[in-house]
Amino acid sequence: MARTRVLPETARTPGRQETEAALDLAQRMPRLVLEARRVAANLSHGIHGRRRAGIGETFWQFRPFVTGEAAQRIDWRRSGRDDRLYVREREWEAAQNIWFWIDRSASMAYASDLAQASKIERAIVLGLALADAFVEGGERVGMLGLMAPRATTRIAETMAETMVADRFSISDDLPPQAPVPSMDEAILISDFLSPYAEIAPAVEAISSRGSRGHLVLIVDPVEETFPFQGQAVLHDLEDGISLRIGDAASWGDVYRNRMAQHRGALEDLVRRRGWTLTIHRTDRPASEAALRLITLVAASRGAGGTRR
Repeated sequence: MARTRVLPETARTPGRQETEAALDLAQRMPRLVLEARRVAANLSHGIHGRRRAGIGETFWQFRPFVTGEAAQRIDWRRSGRDDRLYVREREWEAAQNIWFWIDRSASMAYASDLAQASKIERAIVLGLALADAFVEGGERVGMLGLMAPRATTRIAETMAETMVADRFSISDDLPPQAPVPSMDEAILISDFLSPYAEIAPAVEAISSRGSRGHLVLIVDPVEETFPFQGQAVLHDLEDGISLRIGDAASWGDVYRNRMAQHRGALEDLVRRRGWTLTIHRTDRPASEAALRLITLVAASRGAGGTRR
């Protein structure tokens, strides 16, 4: 049977003790920052500065026409050279802002022996790695409610320092309801175990100006499968409530159904707002989720080029 553990509160702000003892960022979140750098390095082949489709004036490339695109985008001169239709793409030239929110509430301090890392560690590594990759690609990165967008080459360290110094939002399991401008994007990383009735208003507030965004749902394998049998005690890490159940196996069916309903509601929410949902299990490499987010952001920028 899988064993689980709950990390202490200090683990939700990795490096706090080191930060209080010294000002050197190298002592603050060394392992997580280095891990984020490693993941970001694996993503570098997917980032090519600002050379991507957009609203610039500089020609970038021809690409095959895709069914469903507007016919006026076809470059007829290039298409006349062979039997295929081509679209002329211009290089995107203006850096934009990507806003991160990383959930560091109590439920994120959960880990089982089936996972490669705790949810909080994976969320931090994924967020820092993506931020590093986006800045390398010419974007500016900010943190909702904590840090204005910037494009420093030390963005991973800067974000780590910001989280370590933040003593007020560590227990927040929902992002601040701050609207994100329509040309920016939001990436919210959490287990999203709060009631749907609380999650929906937060997402709707952030997207109220028409911005695009991405929910990254971090889940431990045990939370997906609930592989328990016999008597068990369940703990609500947010509210401190415990529930003793006599037959965990039969109760698991109810649990999995509730989780499926909750996830279905999240999928409907992002669909209505034009956002995306990525589910990442902590028994999988962080690079898998990071590569998917890179692809989704690139795709949204391609679509955004037609609406700006």
